[in-house]
Amino acid sequence: MGLLIFAILAAFADPPESVAFADPLEPVAFGVLPDEVAQIARDVAHRPLGERMKRISELFLGRSYEIDGLGEGIEPDPDPPVRYDAFDCVTFIEEVLALAWAGDPMGAPSYRNSLRYEDGEVGYEHRNHFMLAQWIPENIAAGFFKDITHTLGETHRIEKEVTRSVWKNWAGTAGFTLPLDALPVGTYGLNVLSLDEAEASMDKIPEGSLILTVRRPHTWKPIVVSHVGFVIGADGEQPAMIRHATKMSGGSVRDHLLSWYFDHMRWYKRPVEGISVLMPIEQGPRAALIP
Repeated sequence: MGLLIFAILAAFADPPESVAFADPLEPVAFGVLPDEVAQIARDVAHRPLGERMKRISELFLGRSYEIDGLGEGIEPDPDPPVRYDAFDCVTFIEEVLALAWAGDPMGAPSYRNSLRYEDGEVGYEHRNHFMLAQWIPENIAAGFFKDITHTLGETHRIEKEVTRSVWKNWAGTAGFTLPLDALPVGTYGLNVLSLDEAEASMDKIPEGSLILTVRRPHTWKPIVVSHVGFVIGADGEQPAMIRHATKMSGGSVRDHLLSWYFDHMRWYKRPVEGISVLMPIEQGPRAALIP
């Protein structure tokens, strides 16, 4: 149940400003990368990272949304380590980035594991279950992302103190097969653009950057980041959009206009504090060759 925390917390009727293609791929087997996706990944291997992310993920449009569909293949989470028929918001990001960074799809598992697990060590107890406390700081420290939020507009800092008492009293803790003393504690923070600032800064957000939905912190709740997607079409030739695995309108991988999405967040039942923006950093020897 480790990825329950990343689900969208509200589902609304889908607007006309959205794109979700019909399934472009044949039905796929768990763990088997579709040939079409592998070929695209190879074809775009020397293009800029944002373009690679966009092209690789196009073939996943229309795939189903499924929360916590991945595991380690053994107890306590026997779900498959990888699948291409369904995603949640985090597994979608991890798979797209793994394929984009790898150059050749054969190298994608190494990147996927490095994003998903502490020091890349596969195991339920090593998984980056919690976005604010684990996934974000661990992957920034590992050199996979840079926080560019402060470069886009006026930000404010939110901080969240997570204690053993918070974990003990939060109903969601029961969804994790981890002892209480193994859950992360400490004070964690993020730079945040308010929704007004986010709307004013849309033209500055580069293609490929991750958009994190940041909820207003509650003292009794350890979760602050509730969703993640990435930006496409930020080249001035078409409106910027967010591509994400979302449970809106029944759940699928789809695109929404970024302007619509920022406005949509104003109506969430649990108020949205704003967004944070992480820029993926080019990996490997190609980094010196790609503008």
